[in-house]
Amino acid sequence: MCKENYFTRENIYKKARKFIQEIKSIYRLPRFDFELNAAALLIIDMQRYFLDKRSDSFLPSSPAIIPNIRKLISFFRYKERPIIYTQHINTPENAGMLKEWWGEIITTKNDFYKLSKKLYIPGAPVVIKTQYDAFYQTNLREILKENKIKQVVITGVMTNLCCETTARSAFVQGFKVFFVVDGTCTQNEIMHRATLINLAYGFATPVLTKDILKNENR
Repeated sequence: MCKENYFTRENIYKKARKFIQEIKSIYRLPRFDFELNAAALLIIDMQRYFLDKRSDSFLPSSPAIIPNIRKLISFFRYKERPIIYTQHINTPENAGMLKEWWGEIITTKNDFYKLSKKLYIPGAPVVIKTQYDAFYQTNLREILKENKIKQVVITGVMTNLCCETTARSAFVQGFKVFFVVDGTCTQNEIMHRATLINLAYGFATPVLTKDILKNENR
C-alpha cells in the first residue's frame, strides 16, 4: 500500500481527535483511569530506519509525532517515571519470518538502525528486539515488573506492526495499555485507523498526548 503523509504538525491533533470520536461512535470506550504512579512510557523503534528521509522505509508522518513524544518524555522525566526504548535489530539467524515476509531486515550494518538523537535519553534502558512484539524473548517484562509498573503508554512506530503487537502482548500479560493516537504512526491512514479500531475493542485505550499530560497531579 502507498505511503501517505496523513499526519502533519498542523493537522495531527485535529485528525487524532477525529479518530477517537469515530471509535466512540462505534462502541463505548473503557473508563480513562490512567495512573501516572503506576505507568511507564514505551517508545517503540524510533530509529533512523523509519525517521530519516534517505531511508527506503521512511514514514512520511513520523516528523509529526516527534514533538508529542518529546512532550511525553519531558513529562515522564519530570515526574521521575520510567521511560523505556525499544530498538529493532535483526541478524539472518533471528529474523525468522520477517526476512521471508519483507525481504529486508534491520541490521547494525545499516547506520539507519540507530535510535533518533532527537528522542533518546542517554542512559535510558533500551530493549533490543527481533520481532514485532517487544516482549518476545526480551527483558521488557522484567524491567516493568522490577519498577512495579501496571500500566504502559505506547508511542512510536509502526502503529499496525510493532506498536499494535506490543500493545496486544502487554494486555495479555496483565498490563493496562494506553495507546497514543497522535504519538504513533505508520505508512498510511487506513492502517493507523484500523489498528485503533481493533485495539480499542479489546486491548487498549486510545488517548491523545494531552490526555496523559493533564495528569500533572496524579
